Amino acid sequence: MAAQVADVPKRADLVGVAPENAPDLTAAPEAAQAEVPPELVAQTLGEYTRAYVARIRAGESGVLPVVAAMIAIVVVFQAVSPNHVFLSPGNLVNLFQQSAVFMVLAMGEGFALILGEIDLSIGFVGALGAAITVQLVQPQTTGWPWWAAILAGLLACTVFGAIQGTLITRLRLPSFIVTLAGYLIANGLFLEVLLLGPFSGYPNLAGFSDNLKIIYNLMWGSIDPTVSWIAMGVVVVGLGLLIYLGDSRRRRSGLVAPPPSLTFIKIGLIAVVAVVVVLICNTNRANFGTLEGVPWVIPIVLAVLGAWTILLQRTRYGRYVYAIGGNPEAARRAGINLALVRTTAFMLCSFTACIGMLLYASYLNGMSSNVQGGQYVLYAVAAAVIGGTSLFGGRGKPLHGLLGGLVIGGIYNGMFLKELSFQWEYIVTGLVLLGAVTIDALSRRGSASGSVGRI
Repeated sequence: MAAQVADVPKRADLVGVAPENAPDLTAAPEAAQAEVPPELVAQTLGEYTRAYVARIRAGESGVLPVVAAMIAIVVVFQAVSPNHVFLSPGNLVNLFQQSAVFMVLAMGEGFALILGEIDLSIGFVGALGAAITVQLVQPQTTGWPWWAAILAGLLACTVFGAIQGTLITRLRLPSFIVTLAGYLIANGLFLEVLLLGPFSGYPNLAGFSDNLKIIYNLMWGSIDPTVSWIAMGVVVVGLGLLIYLGDSRRRRSGLVAPPPSLTFIKIGLIAVVAVVVVLICNTNRANFGTLEGVPWVIPIVLAVLGAWTILLQRTRYGRYVYAIGGNPEAARRAGINLALVRTTAFMLCSFTACIGMLLYASYLNGMSSNVQGGQYVLYAVAAAVIGGTSLFGGRGKPLHGLLGGLVIGGIYNGMFLKELSFQWEYIVTGLVLLGAVTIDALSRRGSASGSVGRI
C-alpha cells in the first residue's frame, strides 16, 4: 500500500495533473504574469516603458495613431495655410470651438460603442433638447430661467434615450433599427418644437435677457484672464493630488499601480498642457479691441470628459459596461444586469448629446431646421473610432472622443483656411476614418493571435 501511495506523484502526468517541474500558475506571481498586462505590474519606469513598447508591437497601439494624425494635421496645415496662421492663438481657440460639438457627441456615442452597439439618433435627439432649452428661455413666451430650461432639455433627451434603451434591451431589438427610428422621430419632434413661439422656426439667442446671454456664452463667453490662471492652478493641483494619492493608496494596499515616476510624469504633462492652453487663450485674439481669457466651452468640455472618465474607469458601473462590451454572455453569467446597464448607457448617450447640441445652439446663436443631425451623428461615430474606441465593443475611453473630435475639427478648420470645398473635407475625413477602423481591426487580430500563441 505504501508503495502504491508513493507511486502516485510519479503517475500524475498520466491523469492530467501537471508534472512536478511545471510552473504552478495558481501561485500569485506566475498568475499575475499570465493574466495581467506587464505594464500594470511594472515597478520601475524602465519596466513600464519596455512593457508598453511590447504592447505596441503586439498591435495594441492605443492613442498613438490619433496623436500621429494630429501631428500630421498640424504640420501640413501650418505649412499650407495662408500666412501660416493655423497655429496662431486666435485660430487655435477657434479650432477648439469648432471641434467642441464633435468631441462631446463622440464622448456620448462612446457609451453605445463600448457596449458593441450604436446610436444613430443622437444628432436630432440632442437638437431636440437644445431646441426645447432655447424656446423656454425666450422672454416673449415662457421666459424660463436658464438653468431650468437647460434641465428641461437634458431631461427630455434622457427620457428619449431611456425609451430607446428599453426597446433595445427588453424587446431585444437591434440598436441600429431602434435608433434609426429614433433619428426620424426626434427629427420630427425637433421641427415641431421649432414652430412653437413667434420666431417662425428660428428661435434665437439675441436680446438683452440674462437667460439668453448665459446660453449664448456657453460657446462665446470667456473667463477673465486672471481668474483663468487661478482656476488652472486650482484644477492642476487638485487633479495632481487626486492622481498621486490614488496611486499611493493602491501601492500601500498591495494593488496594481503605475511606478511613482510615471505618476509624476503624468502630473507634469497635465500641468504643461494646462499652462499652454491658458497662455494661448489669454493672448489677445481680436483684430480690433481686446479678446482674452479661456472660453467657457473649454471647461465645459473638460468637465464632461472628467465626469465620464471617472464614471467609466473608476466605478462599478463602468466595469460592467466594459464587461458587457467584451463578452455579454460572460457578463450575464457573472450576475450583471445587462438590461439596466445598457438602458442607462443609452440614456447617458442622449444626455451627452443634449450638452453637445446646446453648444451648437450657442455657436449659431439659436436653432433652426438647417441642423444636420444625420451628418453630426456620423461625425460623432467617426470621431470616437478615429480616437481609438472600437466598433467591436469592449474598448474605448471618453478621451478617445475628445482626440478624434480634435482631428475632425482640425481637418475642417485647415481646409476652411485653404478655402477648399466641403467635398474634400468629407473625402479626407472618410479616409482617416477608414484608416482608424483598419488599425482597430488589425490590432484586434494581432491581439487574438498573440493570445493564441501564449496559450
